[in-house]
Order: sequence, then structure tokens, then C-alpha cells
Amino acid sequence: MKNLSWFNKGMYLLNMLLILVTFIAYVLPFLAPKMFPILSVLTLIMPLFFILNGLFFIYWGIQFKKTMVLSGLVLLMGITFINKFYKFSAKELPDDDKAFVVMSYNVRLFNLFKWLDKEDVPGNILSFINDKNPDILCIQEYSNSANIDLKVYRHKFILMQGNKIKTAQAIFSKFPIIKEGNIAFPNSNNNVIYADIKKGKDIIRVYNMHLQSIKISPDVNEISENIDVINQEKSQMMLSRISKAFKQQQQQAEIFKEHKKDCNYPIIICGDMNNSAYSYVYRGIKGGLKDAFEEAGVGFGKTYKFRYYPARIDYIFADAKMKVKKFETFSDFENSDHYPIMAELSMD
Repeated sequence: MKNLSWFNKGMYLLNMLLILVTFIAYVLPFLAPKMFPILSVLTLIMPLFFILNGLFFIYWGIQFKKTMVLSGLVLLMGITFINKFYKFSAKELPDDDKAFVVMSYNVRLFNLFKWLDKEDVPGNILSFINDKNPDILCIQEYSNSANIDLKVYRHKFILMQGNKIKTAQAIFSKFPIIKEGNIAFPNSNNNVIYADIKKGKDIIRVYNMHLQSIKISPDVNEISENIDVINQEKSQMMLSRISKAFKQQQQQAEIFKEHKKDCNYPIIICGDMNNSAYSYVYRGIKGGLKDAFEEAGVGFGKTYKFRYYPARIDYIFADAKMKVKKFETFSDFENSDHYPIMAELSMD
């Protein structure tokens, strides 16, 4: 550090601070949010740490400074996290007659309260679903108000809740549903529903989940507009709200994992987890299952309309006994604050 200019000394200190924060973020997926709820917010911006460390690596490398080694080591240690953020290529598997397609989509009540200045959102969503024609469809924030015709699915399970505003989770299937149920969460309107679906000789359990929201608007007005004049009180309130939501998500994930233990069938989990792929909650729910995006996706896999940041908070997890043949994120289909995701699966 003695041989550095005053400017590079400042950059070095910033680099060291970034490395420290990045190491903390690496550890957080293994620590329960209730232990460090505020720090858990760092998992939401893990990709930003990769980018900044990469920029420092290039900055020091251009100057042939040994300091580049530190940023390089941080990037190397986080290499297992990178596939959760960006996939450079999708694998290709041969066609399989036994394959089936699963779609998950948070439809935001089919634009019931006109959040989107757009005509006939329910009709657009119906046309999209009919065009993609998934065999199993999981919908979060479903609403009967739209009266959309999904008669192509002979079997369905819809759990409607709420007093003034009725919202639901729904599972639609072309295959018979032989059992259905739900998992209620304390002090929350969020829940999980499930259906045991008979496909040929196999029985598969499909979970459709919607975990506690962190309540940041799709346009992130709270943090992206007037960022220079945002007041400390508002920042603290936002952090407090996110921390509280993370603790609730942890409780919900633990309840779900206990329920999942008793299932003897291959499992598929679909839904809106309202958390990143670097979180403790994601790690706990996924367990030994396959993340369909990591297996067969490409690009950022953005599932949520969040300004300036390719947020992936919606997932399809497939049983270890299954092959993920294909995965798609439809980030150009803007009829909700979320984007539909779809995976083609087959039993090994």
C-alpha cells in the first residue's frame, strides 16, 4: 500500500470494505435471518458484489497491482453462486415422449386494481397460457374476478382466502389430482397448496407456494427515485420491513420443510418465494432438489419487474429423480409484476 498514490489508497480501502461485505454475504445463506435480519438484506444484492469485485479486479489488473489477487480470490470463492444469477448457455437434451411441462406464474390478481395501464390483461394471460399449453399450471395471486376459461385443465385445486379482497393459489392439471391440501402460515395471508398428481404410473406431488412479501414496489420508487434526498427514517423503515419479512419467510420455510418430510412421492415446487437464490430461505426450501433455471436456463432468468436489477424470486424446483430438459423465463410478457416461468421435466 506504501507505493500507491493517494487516489489508489482510497480505492484500496473501498476494495477492502467491499471484500469484507462480500464475505459476509457469502456466509449469510447458511445463517438463519432471525440471527442477523438486517444483514440478510445483503443477499438481495449479491450479484452487485460480483460486478463490483470484477471491476476492481480489472482496475488493479490494468495497473499490474498485486491487489488484484484479492478481488480475484473473492470472485473465485463465489463462482458457485454465479450460476444462480446468470447462465451462459442452456444444455440440450434429446426429446422424450414422457416429458411434461410445468408453468408457474404470479398473475397479481389479473390486474384487478388496474396497476398496469393495459387493456384486457386477463385475456392476454389466457392467450399466453393456451399458447404455451403447460401440462401443470401453478398460479399465485389468482382471482375468480377475471372469469378466465381454463377448461382445458380437467383437474384443479383452488384455495381462495381473504375477506374484502379474495385471492388464491391455484394448481391446474391435465393429469388426475388424487389428493390436495394446504399449509397455513401463522399471522400471514400467504400459504402453500399442494396436489398429488397421477401421471401414468407415477404420482408426483406439486407444491405451489407464495411466501411473505418484502413489499418493495415493482418500480422501486422508494430506493431508485430521488435517491439523493431519501431520508434516514424512511431507509430505516424499509430495512426494518424487509428484515421482518425475512424472519417470517424463515418461519414459513421451516413449516414447509416439516410438511415436506412426510411426502413419499417425487416433488415439484413452484412459486413466488419473494427472496433471492442467495438466501437462507431459498437454500432451505430447495434442499436436494434441482433449480430448473440452473439446470437448463439461460441469461439472467429475471422473474420480477424490478427497475435496474434482474431479480429472480420465482422458482421451479424439480425432484432429484427428474431431468430438467428445458427452462424458459418470459421476461417480455408484461401482464403482471412477475414474469411466467416454465420447465420441461421428465422422470429418470
